[in-house]
Amino acid sequence: MIRLRQIALIAPDVDPVVDELRDALGIEVCFHDPGVAEFGLRNALLLVGDQFLEVLSPIEADTAVGRLLAKRGGPGGYMVIHEVDDLDTRIDQLARHGVRVVWAGDFPGIRGRHLHPRDVGGAIVSIDEPDPPGSWRWGGPNWEAMAASGSTGAVDSIAGVTIAAADPGTLADRWAALGIDEAVRFVALDADGPPVDGIVEVALHAVERDRVGELHDICGVRLELV
Repeated sequence: MIRLRQIALIAPDVDPVVDELRDALGIEVCFHDPGVAEFGLRNALLLVGDQFLEVLSPIEADTAVGRLLAKRGGPGGYMVIHEVDDLDTRIDQLARHGVRVVWAGDFPGIRGRHLHPRDVGGAIVSIDEPDPPGSWRWGGPNWEAMAASGSTGAVDSIAGVTIAAADPGTLADRWAALGIDEAVRFVALDADGPPVDGIVEVALHAVERDRVGELHDICGVRLELV
């Protein structure tokens, strides 16, 4: 099993992006994860059904996020995080394809592996195995109660993510071969957009049918209600 569970965006400052997401979609912050300080970052997790939009910003000099912000010339997409139920098998398979792991974390309730972006392309990918399945430590201690309350705002799931690439066909084949292309599509780079491969769109399932087709450009990414 593999399922898209979380999308991370990056910006110079978390708070204005959170405000925009709240205003546009009615979704709320469920957690600020202190663990991202390990990477020189701060974050906010916003609940979308039982999935998550994460916003990250650097709080230290010379972070990977800070370098990507400079390279892109502004905010944008950063990570695709999948839930899996067979982490060790997948890591072995990925190693056979020459994919390295750049970060490994084993915690109570979840194990995660960040894949080397040069070996994958398009975005940083993490594959994470929660225990029990469906739980999600990264969302903090209160997200399940929030989800159960039905306070999902205008959207209740992440339907998919779009990655723009200089060679989208080759990148699509690579992700498919690695088994990480669930709910991911690939398009050519926009001549007017940043000249680097990356996440450019997130599709979100609308609670109200009359909002289908609504578009919001937030944090350098187009959010489409479907």
